[in-house]
Amino acid sequence: MKKTLGIAIVAVLLTNTPAHAISAKYRQQLERSGCTEVSEMQGCDIKKSKAENAKAGFVNEATASKGSAATNKTPYAGQWVAKSTVGATVATIRVDKKEHVWVNGKRVNAKRSDGALVFHDGKITFTIQGDRRLKNEDVWIDSDAGTKGPIVVE
Repeated sequence: MKKTLGIAIVAVLLTNTPAHAISAKYRQQLERSGCTEVSEMQGCDIKKSKAENAKAGFVNEATASKGSAATNKTPYAGQWVAKSTVGATVATIRVDKKEHVWVNGKRVNAKRSDGALVFHDGKITFTIQGDRRLKNEDVWIDSDAGTKGPIVVE
């Protein structure tokens, strides 16, 4: 009985080996080449440079331009309007490319939180999502009045 239990435990321990992440050398090759594990399977060559792989169409623009002026673009920049549920304007919002925010012409402090730009004006909290694929998540909430509504880009 003990012998069978011992063999079973050894068998379980041998089959449950931990999965390890990619090696440091492979990670460096991926970073240098601009490839991902998926794009490498599609033909991206980790022995080539980012520029060479970009010419072949395997490196996306965000990866290829890392550290360049293109990274100064922000999804929050622009003119926004906070609307009530009946369509009235609650506030006009302006965000510049350095993520400085003005609400109704008054500068307010903003911070990034969980992929969104969050800022306050009095009791109203404004949240603008950075991922533009997410719909209906740019919202304002008035904690004092208990009201909320959408924020739309102008």
